[in-house]
Amino acid sequence: MSRVASTTPPDGAIIPDRHPESPATGSKIPSHFAHCFGCGEKHPTGLHLVAHVGNAMDLTAEFVVSENHQGAPGLAHGGLLSVALDEALGKLMWLLRAPAVTARLETDFIKPVPIGSRLFITAEITGQVNRKVYCSAVGRLDSSDGEIAVKAAA
Repeated sequence: MSRVASTTPPDGAIIPDRHPESPATGSKIPSHFAHCFGCGEKHPTGLHLVAHVGNAMDLTAEFVVSENHQGAPGLAHGGLLSVALDEALGKLMWLLRAPAVTARLETDFIKPVPIGSRLFITAEITGQVNRKVYCSAVGRLDSSDGEIAVKAAA
């Protein structure tokens, strides 16, 4: 038996119900901390990721990759893209109104993300067993139906 946490929901996992006090469909999910690197509006070089509640146990989010976010010249740093997806996955917890931490994050880098690109992220809760919540996210280049650049599961 593996001691590594899986990012795939096991048989019997359920999609939880949205908490009655969660933000309404279409509403902006607030930042948990103004200086958060991922979503804080006051962080000088942060992502300033903005997320909105979807129709079910999902959300959409986006941010613009700036020069402050590059690894190789002209391209977003891979770790920064992981931060963006982890931030989107973390914002899903607003739908449950429950605190959580990421136990394991698997990230697949599919295409380079140039500086100046807008990354459109969709994230969803894919299952829950007891306290463990399974989530996935996809980042697309420059539009909500653009090319897939990065994927993550937690």
